[in-house]
Amino acid sequence: MDVTLSLIPYEDKSILQNLMQLYRYDSSEFDGHVLNRHGLYLYKYLDHQWTDDYRRPLLVKVGGEIAGFVLVSLDVPKEFTKLSTAEKTNVISDFFIMRKYRRRGVGKKVAYSLFEQYRGMWEVRQTIGNQAAQMFWKKIIHEYPDGHIHKEELVQNDSWHGPVLVFLS
Repeated sequence: MDVTLSLIPYEDKSILQNLMQLYRYDSSEFDGHVLNRHGLYLYKYLDHQWTDDYRRPLLVKVGGEIAGFVLVSLDVPKEFTKLSTAEKTNVISDFFIMRKYRRRGVGKKVAYSLFEQYRGMWEVRQTIGNQAAQMFWKKIIHEYPDGHIHKEELVQNDSWHGPVLVFLS
């Protein structure tokens, strides 16, 4: 299976905007996202994906077909992470694989590609009610070569409510 991960250029912002609708719909049962009066899910950080140097909006394709996206923040200082105490940490902000490609190894390939491309400390957060995401990330990290979780904690504060995993790639 040919899985690719590539930067989304600003000219293709509408692709991410459209995929974000699918992602927010999928996750609304866990995180409570609601439609606005125009029937859309808002994502206030969309433009930030191209204006903030540390952000990377990435498109996932399988055999040339769009299969999802990943939003990554690189080298986040420790004062802006939820659990990591490293000076700089990579954070997976959002990770979405379309249902058609789930349970086929696509998510694993994408995650491993990220961990190889951006070596260092990682922080992965999951929504409290999303058991499938929690099981996915624990399995992915445990199976990653030399991968083990440095910290795992249920964070409950003003900025986050849910499990957080910290590990080194």
